[in-house]
Amino acid sequence: MQRRQLIQAAGTLPLTALAGRALAFDGPELYAGEKALYEEAKKEGMCVSFDTGPEWANWKSLFRDFKKRYPEIELTYNDLGSAATVVALEKMRRRPQADTAYYFAASAVDAVKKDVVAPFRPVNFEKLPEVFREAEGRWFTIHTLNIAFLVNKKLVKNVPTGWADLLKPEYKNTVTYLDPRSTGVGQVLVFAAAYANGGGVDNVKPGTDYLGRLHAAGNVQRVEGTTPYAKFLKGEIPVWISYENDGLKAKHVDGMGDACEVLIPKEASVAAPYGISLVKNGPNPNAGKLWLNFIMSTAGQQLFAQGYVRPSVPGIQLPADVAAKMPAAPQIRPLDVVRASARKAEVDQLWAQATLTK
Repeated sequence: MQRRQLIQAAGTLPLTALAGRALAFDGPELYAGEKALYEEAKKEGMCVSFDTGPEWANWKSLFRDFKKRYPEIELTYNDLGSAATVVALEKMRRRPQADTAYYFAASAVDAVKKDVVAPFRPVNFEKLPEVFREAEGRWFTIHTLNIAFLVNKKLVKNVPTGWADLLKPEYKNTVTYLDPRSTGVGQVLVFAAAYANGGGVDNVKPGTDYLGRLHAAGNVQRVEGTTPYAKFLKGEIPVWISYENDGLKAKHVDGMGDACEVLIPKEASVAAPYGISLVKNGPNPNAGKLWLNFIMSTAGQQLFAQGYVRPSVPGIQLPADVAAKMPAAPQIRPLDVVRASARKAEVDQLWAQATLTK
């Protein structure tokens, strides 16, 4: 079976190629060496991007603009999910089909352990916080998802501005969040609550103690096992502690409008990193590097912001309309997923002790 047939058999969907041959793009380079890399990538003609479903995080716009800039590279993708992507890379180890792989950074750490990804330091790599990148570039963060309060103002008189507010009697039976024992969002929000209450990634008890107080006050409406996005849209949840992009999507895309307010709690929050890697021995390494550099360029980072996820590269200038939806939030802490993952069992135990015995 030819490589293209293998790719299609894996469920990837080719993007329509532009007609005609193209020389290297005109105008200034996005980074030094871009045109030379494109010339090498053109010899390969394809880049296979695992787990970049077009409707998530505005990948469709990155696909579009990459194709405009590099018309001789056919970009294909699939939508597997983070853990499944690592499994697929391991199964294809002897004959890799992917050039790049995208996932929640905890899965990226697994990919490094399984030795299925290669070192590559893209543009802006050194600007990332150290906890947002593997030292040699085997994975690096390209955007974050941040814990926020998503508030239905039709159901809540006073919008809470911080974690302490949610403990007030006026928020009785209003707060919903995801179970930290079974969901990534739930784990991340425990660390956010920990930072807000004097703890951190190595001291999670202040976070679980806070959630225990929230339950004891009777302010928790329910703990969900799967995302309650549809319930939030229907007006069944007054305050949902979740990722910021869920609220921005509800507000600006799915019809809630001004009824939805999205805010980063004032005491502290955390940024959950989503990373990408160059696949070890991938079939199109130069095209893969071209794609990764584009993703990490100012142009690529700005496109993520248009999809309601925050760019990972500090200092990226956002268009005014996008910046208005994502105001500066210096209280957001970058989450160290290596250390956080090592605490999962402790988080599970302390959360159960704090909340299920009340």
